[in-house]
This record gives sequence, C-alpha cells and structure tokens, in this order.
Amino acid sequence: MYIIAGLGNPGKRYENTRHNIGFIALDLLAERNDIKINKIKHKALVGEGRISGQKVLLVKPQTFMNLSGQSLREVMDYYREEPEHLVVIYDDIDIPTGTIRIRKKGSAGTHNGMRSIVGDLKSDQFPRIRIGMGSSQKGDLRNFVIGGFSKEEKEPLEEAVRRAVLAAECIVEKGIDKAMNEYNIRQKAAGEDNDKKGND
Repeated sequence: MYIIAGLGNPGKRYENTRHNIGFIALDLLAERNDIKINKIKHKALVGEGRISGQKVLLVKPQTFMNLSGQSLREVMDYYREEPEHLVVIYDDIDIPTGTIRIRKKGSAGTHNGMRSIVGDLKSDQFPRIRIGMGSSQKGDLRNFVIGGFSKEEKEPLEEAVRRAVLAAECIVEKGIDKAMNEYNIRQKAAGEDNDKKGND
C-alpha cells in the first residue's frame, strides 16, 4: 500500500495559501481517483481507495504544518509500511514557482513540516514531490508562505499541482524512477541534471 500525504495547515484561514499546496494537490488526486478524504484518524483527515489497482491511503495531517510528523508517525506505525511507500507532497520556496521536483529521499531542507516528518520517522528514505513557490519575495517568509496566491502565480501553480498529481499516480503505477524520469524533465532541461540521484 502507498501512503500519500499532502502537507498544509487545517482551517478556513489557510485554505488557499502557498503553504497548503500539498492539501490542494491531495484534493485533486482524490477527486481524479474517486476517493473521499473524510475520516478522522491518526490526527489526520484520511481517505482509502485505489490508484491503478493499488491500494492507497491519502492523508492530510491536521496537526498544523510544524507537527506533521506526529500524524505521519502514527499512520506509518499503524499500517507498518516501509518509508519507501510514503509519498509526501509539499510546497518548496527553494525551487522556481510552478515547477515540481521529485526525489527518492533526502534531507528536509528548509521546510519545517518535512523537518518534523524526518525527525518523527527517524528516516529521510521516502519519496517526495515538491511544488515550487519561488523565493523572490521580500519581507517576512512566514507571511509569504501563509499568504494567498497572486494573479501571476495562479496559472503556473495550477499546472504544477496537476503535474504533481500525475507524478503521484505514476509513482504508484510505475515506480519512483519512472516518475522522476517523466516529471523531472523540465528541471533537467534547465541544467539541473542531478535530479535522478535522489539527494537534496
């Protein structure tokens, strides 16, 4: 079974913010595969279903971003899945707006939600799909990530969410290597050809 988690903050206030792009992507993934994310378990909203015939659990931690690991540790312990079967989708200010980057494993980088997950799972050996928010903003970083999308961001981010969802489906159906080959193409074309190595 694959456990696919989208990161974000619960509550209306954060619904359409940059930091909630993981929730937004998970909602689209659920919609495309007719999965209802409506059960409360393990400090999360969860939904069970199938993608390409494979059983999946979609997870939206409700702990607030910085404590995401508490929820995912409960999920992983309960289902006794290996880290390789956890896929995390989240926002990343360190890659360009509207791009996605898929990795097999690696450090948490600057993302507090990922730091929490790596710390609680005591492992960084799980795939992740990062959706770029860019880092050209001025001023307070916290206000940037919990802020809404600008007009200029909306279209590229909608496309990035769509590609992230297709990449998640590809991981389940064909494996992480195939997904990286198919969906990291744009970054490699820009000269970043280390994407396939899976290290941050």
